[in-house]
Amino acid sequence: MIRQCNTTAAPPADRDADRQDLGIQSLRSDQVFASMPQYLVERDASRCIRCLVCVRQCPYEATFYDAQTNEVTNRHQNCVMCRRCEAMCPTNCIQIRQFGSGFRANEHWKEKHIRGIYKQADTGGVLLTGSGNDQYYNTYFDRMVIDASQVTNPSIDPLREPMELRTFIGRKPERYDPAKGGNGQAKEYPNIACDLPIIFAPMSFGSISYNLQHGLAIAAGKLGTYFNTGEGGLHPNFHQYSKRAIVQVASGRFGVSAEYLRSAAAAEIKIGQGAKPGIGGHLPGEKVTAEISRTRMIPEGSDAISPAPQHDIYSIEDLRLLIYAIKEATEYTIPVSVKIAAVHNVAAIASGIVRAGADIVVVDGFRGGTGAAPAIIRDHVGIPVEVALAAVDQRLRDEGIRHCASIIGAGGFRSSADIVKAIALGADAVYIGTAVLLSVGCTLCQQCHRGKCSWGITTNRADLLPRLPADVAAERVMNLLHAWSHEIKEMLGLMGLNSLESLRGNRLKLRAVGMTDEEARILGIKHAGEA
Repeated sequence: MIRQCNTTAAPPADRDADRQDLGIQSLRSDQVFASMPQYLVERDASRCIRCLVCVRQCPYEATFYDAQTNEVTNRHQNCVMCRRCEAMCPTNCIQIRQFGSGFRANEHWKEKHIRGIYKQADTGGVLLTGSGNDQYYNTYFDRMVIDASQVTNPSIDPLREPMELRTFIGRKPERYDPAKGGNGQAKEYPNIACDLPIIFAPMSFGSISYNLQHGLAIAAGKLGTYFNTGEGGLHPNFHQYSKRAIVQVASGRFGVSAEYLRSAAAAEIKIGQGAKPGIGGHLPGEKVTAEISRTRMIPEGSDAISPAPQHDIYSIEDLRLLIYAIKEATEYTIPVSVKIAAVHNVAAIASGIVRAGADIVVVDGFRGGTGAAPAIIRDHVGIPVEVALAAVDQRLRDEGIRHCASIIGAGGFRSSADIVKAIALGADAVYIGTAVLLSVGCTLCQQCHRGKCSWGITTNRADLLPRLPADVAAERVMNLLHAWSHEIKEMLGLMGLNSLESLRGNRLKLRAVGMTDEEARILGIKHAGEA
C-alpha cells in the first residue's frame, strides 16, 4: 500500500508556530557560519571554582559568566584556540579541542575550503589571516642532512676551541692586500657586525606590540645582533637603540625621514614579502592607536595601507636611484638592503638588485610570517626559501659579484639546524620572526590582524599590552638565541669547521634524502651516500 502524502503546504504562520512548538529555530543567512564552531571549550564543572580568570583573560568574547546560575559558559563560535584560558586556569579544568565530528570526509573538499566558502558567503569579504603559510608543501630543510667529520678530518670540540659566529653583513672589497693592512683598499664599504648570524625579522610597531618591539631592541643590544623596525617607523622611545636597528623604507614611507635613516645601523628597501608577494601591506585602522599614529605619521584609527608597488620604482634603474638617494642621505655610512619575496625568477632579480648598488639582498620565502594577509595569497604564492637561497647564491657566484652583497634568508626558520642548512646553501645570516613570537608565548592562532592577541604579542590595546612585559620578552628571546648559538657551534664543530665563513655556501656539507635528481640539482647538493 502506498501512503499518500499531503501536498498542501501549511500556511507560513502555522508552519512557524509548529516549529516553535518543536523547539526548531531557523538560521538567518548571517548565522550560517557562526553556527559551525571550529573549536569546543570543555570545562570540568567539578573542578571549576568560578574564579572567572578565563572570563577576564579572553578578549574574543568566547567566555561568559552567568551570575543567576553561577555558571561559566562559552560561545564556541568565537573561540580561536589561543589557549590563554587553558594556560591561566588555576585548576586546569579547561580543555579546547576540535568541535564535533567536523565535515564529511572528502579528499577534494577539505574542511578549510568549506569553512572559507561559508564565511565568504556570509560576509562577501576577503579572508584575512596572520602568521605564515601553513599548507602542506615539501619542506626541503627536512630532506637535507648535515655532513660530519670522522677520521681524516677530525671534528672540533667547541668547549675547548674557539668558534667564530660573528659575521659581517654588507658589501666586501673585491680583494684584500694584507701588506696594506685594513685601510689598504681604495674604497671601504660600511658593514654591520653580527655576533651571531641571526637577526630579528621586520615586524612593525602596530603589527606587534610596543612591549615586544622594546624587548627585541633590548635583546638585540645584549646579543650583539639587530632588530628590524618593519615598515612602521621607529618609536621615539626606541631611538636609544637605533644603532641596533635596521630601518625599513616601504611603499607607504611610514615614519621615514632623514633623521630616521641617519640614526640607524642599516636601511632596508622593502619591495616584497614572502607571505604576500606582489601585494602591499595593510595595518587595519582598529590597530592604529595614538602612539602608532605618531610613529607612522598617519591619522589615528585610519588604515595604514602600503601600495603593492613602490610608485617611484618600475625598473632596476629606478631602484638604483632610491638606493643611492638613501646612501646620499646617510653620507654612505650605512649599508642599504633590498628585501624581495622568493619568486620563480628570484636569482635574476637579485642580480639586478646587486648591480643597482644594494649592499644586502634579503630573500623572503613563502613560509614567512605576516601580521595580516589574504589567506589565498599567503597559501598559494611564492617559493621555498631553500630553493631561492641556492639559486641566488649560485647566480651571484657565476656572475662574479657574490662579494658585492650579503644575502639574508627569511621565511620559516624553525631551529638552529634550519639556520645551518641555510648558511650552507649560501646565506650570510637569517631573519627570524615567527620563532621569536613563539618564544614569547604565541600559539599560532593566526588572528594577529584583529588586534586582540590574548598574549599581548600583536596588540596594543591598553588592557592586553601588560600581558607581555618588555623585560620578559627580552629574556625569553635571549634564552632562545643563546641555545641556538650553542647548537650552531656544536654543528660547526662536528663538520670540522671553526667559523661561519667556512660554512657559507659550502653545499658539500649537505646531502639530500628523498629528493629527485632535479631538486638536488637546483639546490646544488648531492644525494646521501654519494661521494
